[in-house]
Amino acid sequence: MSTLPNQFVRSIDEQGLNVYSIRVLQHGELISAWDRSKDCRRVQHSISKSFTCMAIGLALEEGLLRLDTRLGEYFAYDVLPQNHPTALSSRELRLIDLLRMSSGHDTPPLFADERAALKENDWVKHYMSLALDRLPGEHFTYSSGDTFMISALFQAAAGQTVKNYLTPRLFEPLGIHNVAWETSPLGITLGCAGLQISNEELSRFGQFLLQEGSWKGSQLVPAEWIRRSTRKQIETTGDGDWGEGYGYQFWMCSHDAYRADGAYGQLCVVLPKQQAVVAVNSQEENMQGILNAIWDSILPLLN
Repeated sequence: MSTLPNQFVRSIDEQGLNVYSIRVLQHGELISAWDRSKDCRRVQHSISKSFTCMAIGLALEEGLLRLDTRLGEYFAYDVLPQNHPTALSSRELRLIDLLRMSSGHDTPPLFADERAALKENDWVKHYMSLALDRLPGEHFTYSSGDTFMISALFQAAAGQTVKNYLTPRLFEPLGIHNVAWETSPLGITLGCAGLQISNEELSRFGQFLLQEGSWKGSQLVPAEWIRRSTRKQIETTGDGDWGEGYGYQFWMCSHDAYRADGAYGQLCVVLPKQQAVVAVNSQEENMQGILNAIWDSILPLLN
């Protein structure tokens, strides 16, 4: 097997980046692997969002949902404070607004610390009790709460959780068995976080994305949905690779790449031009440092 990651490993060590594992695939073949410790299953944080997106692609194909489906079609909560200065209700939010993180909240609902402290067990009710600060669909604000609501909307429409729905349609075909995925107190797949898989399993997901939803001769998710989800749907204003735009639950990257990513350095970078996938698991806040090491140390060797 190639020693491809050697420069990458030197780079992360010089920067003190706490990376656990890397897998590099090109043309469908594993060309390099490196593990600082055993490649076990770890929480993938917001990479979970990109898996949730796959359930939506299938639900759209089956006619269970539409991109313009509104939360109010399934959730009848109307609990805005009577004295609130706006009349913008979450009931008017469309699925497409949630997919591209443009729900209209200045402060994202249901972030990790809020979820941990929330006394209301019905997280859908809590989300919908919060008035919108601006018209939806106009500006990007990264929001795990938006993805939780995607999962809740899916469950209301399909009658089963995102996890259970994806098990025979995506996880099992990819050879990812007995998946653990956190739920809300009322049993809704968290959607935005909480999925546990290994880095090797993550690399399979990346290869599936690179193949536009095809796996071993079967089209698991419509190719057009993969293409739409992984191209820029809204502008972002972050620094570095966080300023390249956002698709549907995927980040755009420099170098004509895109990625699923999770807090603390879970990365699934797909490079269509190079026909390559780079999967990384870490416990590291400096995610741009990891991406820079990929661009500087791995990308040139893939061309």
